Amino acid sequence: MFPSLAHRPWQVFCRVSWRHKASFPQPQCLGWQTGNAFSFWVSPPDCRVASLIAGKVQYYSTSGNGKDEPPKSPSDTTEKATAKSGTPTAGSPLKGLTKLETIQVKVRAVLKKREYGTKYTQNNFITAVRAMNEFCLKPSDLEQLRKIRRRSPHDDTEAFTVFLRSDVEAKALDVWGSQEALTRERNLRKEVEREYQENIFRSQQLLKEYKDFWGNTKPRSGQRATFLQGPGKVVMVAICINGLNFFFKLLAWVYTGSASMFSEAIHSLADTCNQALLALGISQSIRNPDAVHPYGFSNMRYIASLISGVGIFMMGAGLSWYHGIMGLLHPAPIESLLWAYCILAGSLVSEGATLLVAINEIKRSAHQHGLSFYEYVMQSRDPSTNVVLLEDTAAVLGVILAAGCMGLTSLTGNPYYDSLGSLGVGTLLGTVSAFLIYTNTEALLGRSIQAERVQKLTEFLENDPAVRAIHDVKATDMGLSKVRFKAEVDFDGRVVTRSYLEKQDIDQILIDIQQVKTPEDLENFMLKHGENIIDTLGAEVDRLEKELKERNPEVRHVDLEIL
Repeated sequence: MFPSLAHRPWQVFCRVSWRHKASFPQPQCLGWQTGNAFSFWVSPPDCRVASLIAGKVQYYSTSGNGKDEPPKSPSDTTEKATAKSGTPTAGSPLKGLTKLETIQVKVRAVLKKREYGTKYTQNNFITAVRAMNEFCLKPSDLEQLRKIRRRSPHDDTEAFTVFLRSDVEAKALDVWGSQEALTRERNLRKEVEREYQENIFRSQQLLKEYKDFWGNTKPRSGQRATFLQGPGKVVMVAICINGLNFFFKLLAWVYTGSASMFSEAIHSLADTCNQALLALGISQSIRNPDAVHPYGFSNMRYIASLISGVGIFMMGAGLSWYHGIMGLLHPAPIESLLWAYCILAGSLVSEGATLLVAINEIKRSAHQHGLSFYEYVMQSRDPSTNVVLLEDTAAVLGVILAAGCMGLTSLTGNPYYDSLGSLGVGTLLGTVSAFLIYTNTEALLGRSIQAERVQKLTEFLENDPAVRAIHDVKATDMGLSKVRFKAEVDFDGRVVTRSYLEKQDIDQILIDIQQVKTPEDLENFMLKHGENIIDTLGAEVDRLEKELKERNPEVRHVDLEIL
């Protein structure tokens, strides 16, 4: 019997059972496909089993021919004779068994490899919008089709209706008559869409020209509110004060010819230009995300601050060094410095006032984020306010340095002290610009948030019953207190399955299981519930993302990848 099983050339599922002919335990062996071979073991409980029991083999074909008998062969005749007589033949391997033995039999694969063709791809879902766009249908054409409710991938929307792609394709052929007519209609609509886009472009150009001629009357209340509070207010105050300081310092340099006063005038001009650039960055950063920039424009503040740092280095530090070196090489007598001292005193008061505004704003923001003043500045959480803070700090120190060097020149009559003061102001500006360039470059490269906050987010996910482990966690600061969180999540399949079963009718599932008689029934049962379990897993991902955002408002974008 067993040699005939070992050489079966066709694909079967084999079940071997032993019939009683004596009062011995009844062993049963079941097997299934493993790779290209099928293995099972039979362990007779006693040597007498060979002479007291007979084998019965049942074959189930999956080749689709509907026959349950194997191909005829000489060994089959011997096997049938053995089964009828109830006694093994002389060639049977069971003859002469004197001890407990294990028999290993290998049978070929049970099921054929499934070929996935149009039978499966036609079960794909398609939304109503895609059905109307791709198959040129109207809403009334979709009313007669089968509707399926599916889970929405978005937190703020409920379940939506989809259709089977095969139904939509059949309806399109019914409406248009043939595939060629449908293709012609698609091409015609593409041409109309292209002309529509061209008309939109022309209309936008005309609207731009109209605004340029009559002025843009679009309300800017949102931008105005931005510049009346927070970093916007600090930047606007700094622009006004530094603009006035530049004007008066320039007049004092023209009157006295002092190199230090020239450096201070250039310093105030650089501050005014840079802060105007910061104001532009703030106005751009509050723009809403669009299709080209899906994560918004919050990094515009860092970009503006980076350009500001480069501008301070080139315009402020560069010109101050140049004028100081020229003063050392070609010293010139200095006129009365009385007016210069008065202007420097006024500049010290105004720059100090702007510095206090920036310090108060940073203290308030640092307290909101739970950081110290030093940590908030070093991490460049608010680049615009940081630039104002550092520029005004440099301005106050520069005024003190310039006044000291001018005082030494007045007392000694030596113009070299004034030139050294210009070099000192240039060095101060170079240091500030280097710090701004470094901190804003780090922010633009995608800096991670503090380790404590990352640990807090990770612990929240790990404490969820549906999560077994978290891997590859990344939490990136996107600017303006926005965080993007990404992690790979290893879900517990048992918890997800239980979550699915809690929403099902268990009695109905048991009835469905009892109705499974063939491999086709088993496949349909598994496909139905497997698809629903995958939807449950997606719902678990949505739930975690929603709860993570609710508990941590600074987290705006969450990407959870399923392992």
